[in-house]
Formats: sequence, C-alpha cells, structure tokens
Amino acid sequence: MAKKILAVDDSKTMRDMVSFTLKGAGYDVVEAEDGQLALDAIGNTAVDLVITDINMPNMDGISLVRELRKNPVHSSTPILVLTTESDDSKKNEGRAAGATGWIVKPFEPEKLLKVVQKVCC
Repeated sequence: MAKKILAVDDSKTMRDMVSFTLKGAGYDVVEAEDGQLALDAIGNTAVDLVITDINMPNMDGISLVRELRKNPVHSSTPILVLTTESDDSKKNEGRAAGATGWIVKPFEPEKLLKVVQKVCC
C-alpha cells in the first residue's frame, strides 16, 4: 500500500509540483491550502508524512506543526517544512514546534524524494 503524504502550501503551483513529484514516485498525496484545512483534511487519520510551507493564511506551518504534535495520532509523524524561509531563527522555531526537517524552496525533485525516503519510508 502506498505511503500517504499530506502536502500543505497556499501556492497551488507549489502543491502541484510537490504532488507531481511524490505521485510519480508512488506516494498517495493529500493536499491542503493552509494549516487549518490540513487539520480538517486529516483529522485523526494517520498519514506517513506531512510536508508544509510556513507562510500561509488562516494557520501558518509552525502552528500546524504544533497542532499536529498535540494529537496522539500525529505526535510522531515526520513533518518536513518546505519553505522559502532559510533564517536560523525560523528553523529553530520549527524544530522547537516539532518539525523533523527543513527544505528550502525552490527544491530539486530528487532531493525532496531522498529526504522523504529518509524520514518516512
């Protein structure tokens, strides 16, 4: 059975790129436009990995990470932050919230797949 990955980004173009890359490698991808919609989409359903942007409307990626970590179903789910933010203070904030890893946009599909395989599969 294919691993399920939640991709969260307010940019449809970015979601499409992430989804295309992951689906091409055999993953099942669920998409959401922001943190709140991501929580609504998966609720208490386990996923194998979450990939989220930081800067989004309604609920940003750091808040999403915090909310996921509060839920026992998602408390140990790997979470990758995929963002244009490369500032160390943001990375530290992401780690403190519970993020597993950090990838800076733009991303190379091969690198994304390597990181995904390393953290979730």
